Amino acid sequence: MKLIKQTGLIVFLIGLLIFTASLFTGSFSFTEKELDAFIAKKGYKSEIIKEELQKAIVTQENLNIFQFSKRVRNAVEVNNQHYNDLIAKYNAAKNWKKKGEQYQYRINGKPHTISYEIAKKAGSGFVKENAGLMWFLTFGLCIIGALLFIVPNLILLGKPGIKNDGIYLESATNRGWIAWLVLVYLVSFYLMLYFMPDYAVNWTFILDPISKALNGGEASQWFVYGFLYCTIMLTMGVRMFIKYRHNKYQIVRTISVLFFQIVFAFLIPEIMASLGKPGYDFKNAFPLDYDFFWEWNLKSLTESGGIGIFILVWGIVLTLIIVPVMVYFFGKRWYCSWVCGCGGLAETLGDPYRQHSNKSLNAWKLERWLIHSVLVFSLVMTLVTLYCYFSGTSSFLGIKSQWIKDTYSFLIGAWFAGVIGTGFYPIFGNRVWCRFGCPLAAYLGFVQRFKSRFRITTNGGQCISCGNCSTYCEQGIDVRAYAQKGENIVRSSCVGCGVCSAVCPRGVLKLENGPETGRINPTEILLGNDVDLMSLVNKK
Repeated sequence: MKLIKQTGLIVFLIGLLIFTASLFTGSFSFTEKELDAFIAKKGYKSEIIKEELQKAIVTQENLNIFQFSKRVRNAVEVNNQHYNDLIAKYNAAKNWKKKGEQYQYRINGKPHTISYEIAKKAGSGFVKENAGLMWFLTFGLCIIGALLFIVPNLILLGKPGIKNDGIYLESATNRGWIAWLVLVYLVSFYLMLYFMPDYAVNWTFILDPISKALNGGEASQWFVYGFLYCTIMLTMGVRMFIKYRHNKYQIVRTISVLFFQIVFAFLIPEIMASLGKPGYDFKNAFPLDYDFFWEWNLKSLTESGGIGIFILVWGIVLTLIIVPVMVYFFGKRWYCSWVCGCGGLAETLGDPYRQHSNKSLNAWKLERWLIHSVLVFSLVMTLVTLYCYFSGTSSFLGIKSQWIKDTYSFLIGAWFAGVIGTGFYPIFGNRVWCRFGCPLAAYLGFVQRFKSRFRITTNGGQCISCGNCSTYCEQGIDVRAYAQKGENIVRSSCVGCGVCSAVCPRGVLKLENGPETGRINPTEILLGNDVDLMSLVNKK
C-alpha cells in the first residue's frame, strides 16, 4: 500500500509540474490583419494604441506569454500616458478630460486584462492545439495521483476514528518545509489569478473545450479557477470520506458542500450564461457577495427581465430573512459548513492544516476586531454605492464610490479572501478567511451568539483531556476547556463543522439545536463577549 501511495505522489507531482510548465510554452504574436480585426472589434479609436501594438506584437519572433504581455502592457501605458499629458495640458481650457478618457484603454483600471484578451487571440502552440491531451497530462494525472495517494488510507489507517497520532510529526502538517512550499505555490497562484491573469492564458486553452460545452464561450481565468476549485474539492472530498468515515455527520456535510459548490456555484451560473442570462450563484449571500449591489450588477439584473428581477429579490430575501432565520434554528453551520464554497474548500483542501488555528487570547481579540471591521467596511461601501447609484453622484460625504469599491476589491476581495485566506492554509490553518475576514461569517456569528437554538453540549464527566477537540478546532476555540467543565459551547466564531465531536474518543461533544433557555449563562451576555464566566472566576 505504501508503494501505491508513493506512486500516486509521483504521478501527482508530474501532473502538477506539467500544469505549471505549460505556462511557459506556446508562441504569441499577431499579423497586421489580425491586429486590425481585433482593434475594429474592440472599437478602439486611438491611433496611438494601434501604432504601439503594431510595433510590439506584429512580429515574426516567438514570444512567450511573459514577453508578449510585457509588450502589450507597455503599449497600453504609452497610449494612456499620451492622453494623460493632453488632459493635463488642455483640460482647464478645453474640458479635455472626458474626450481624452475615451482614448484610454483599461478594463477595471488594469492594462493586464487587455493583454489577456489579446493573448487569448494571439496564442498558438502545443497546449492550444492539444487541449484534450493536455487536460489528461495535467488535471488527469493530478487526480489519478491524488487518489492513488489517498485511497490506500482505507487500509493503512486501520479502524475508523481519529487517534491524533502524528499530525504534528510530518513536515506537510507541522509547518515544515513541505507546508511552506505549498504556501508559496498557493500564494503565487492567487497573485497570478487576481493580478496577472494574462500569464495564465495557456491554462484557459486547456479548458476551452469544456467551457464551450457548458456556456458556449472560451474559458476565462475565472472558469479555470472554478473548474480547479471543484476538482480539488471533489478529490479532497474523497479524503474526507475516508478520514471521517466513522462519522455520518461529516459524510453528509461533505456531500452537501460538494453539491452546492459544483451545482450552484459552478454549473448553474455557466448554464445560465450559455442562455444569455446573468450567471448567478443562488447560494452566495451578501455581504460575502460584496458586489451584489454595485451599479454594474444592478443594471445587469434590472435589464435581464424577469429572471434578473427574481435574482435581485432573491438576493435581498436571502440576506435579510433566510440567513438569520436559518441561523436561529440551525446556527451558522447551515451556511458556513454545509453550503458555502469558501467553507467547502477549507474543509476539503484545508483539512490537513486545521490544527494550525491559533488558540491564543490575542488571536481571539484580533479575530473579533478584524472580522467586524470588515463587516462595517462592506456595509459602508454598499451604502455609498447605493446612494451614488440612485442619486447619480460620484461620492457620499466625501467618500468616492469608485474609490471605496476598488479599495474593498483589492484589500478584501483579492488579498484577504484569496491570497491570504487560502494561500496561508498550511501555516495559519484552513479558516483564516472565515475566522478573521468574512463579513457574512461576522453577520451569521452575531445572530448565532445572541439569538439561536444551536449549541455544542459537553459531558465533562466523560472528558479524558486528550486534547483532540482543541487540536482539530479550525476556529481557534479551546474546546477542551469547555468540555472539562461540562459547559455548552456558544461562540460566534463556531461554524459547527462538528470535527471536534468527530475526533472525540469518548463522545463528550454533541451538536444540538435546542430551546434558547439554558443555552447560555445570562451573565455572559451582559459581559458582551465570548469569555466563559468560570474562567474569569478561576483567574480571580
